[in-house]
Amino acid sequence: MQADIILHIVDDDEAVRRSLVFLCSSAGYAVRPHDSATDFLALAPSVMNGCLLADLRMPDMNGVELLQKLRDIGAELPTVVITGDGDVKMAVEAMKLGAVDFVEKPFIEAVLLNAIERAVGQAQSAMSSAQAREAVMSRLNSLSDRENQVLDGILAGQSSKVIAQDLDLSPRTVEVYRSGLMAKMQAASLSDLVRMALLGGRGGGVA
Repeated sequence: MQADIILHIVDDDEAVRRSLVFLCSSAGYAVRPHDSATDFLALAPSVMNGCLLADLRMPDMNGVELLQKLRDIGAELPTVVITGDGDVKMAVEAMKLGAVDFVEKPFIEAVLLNAIERAVGQAQSAMSSAQAREAVMSRLNSLSDRENQVLDGILAGQSSKVIAQDLDLSPRTVEVYRSGLMAKMQAASLSDLVRMALLGGRGGGVA
């Protein structure tokens, strides 16, 4: 699963950057290095399934500023920041902006890798949630107009008899549509159907 997530390493110090790339690659992570926050920020909107390891002290833009700009453009990523002496205040600010953890220099490899593991775990959870929502949306889009009408009735808490009256159909026909939409949605139960519909934004926009 680690290879599904790209770990973006942002550090202006080439020696440190190479060391981090080696360490993280050796631990099994797919890594992409960046030599400045500005360069990464230009790429950030297109980053999918990623997390971030960034130094707090960089000449072009510090780590806190980078996290703020990522938030501003809606490209927030699970992030671990690396701090130097006297950077605790900045590290706290970074965590307020969503950083998963901060690791102080000189860092212990195991501590850094544990922090990265947490960030990657968050990225994997987000990716799984996005994939689940995408699958549900695809199933919802496959429903016919009648199946959508029946689903709306179910989400409104109506019985098949009431749905039938509203749609000018027989209860038996409604049951056929209901069976069809359950099959298309791959729902094992009524509660499963409702959960997926809500995940897909149906039922008053609840997601």
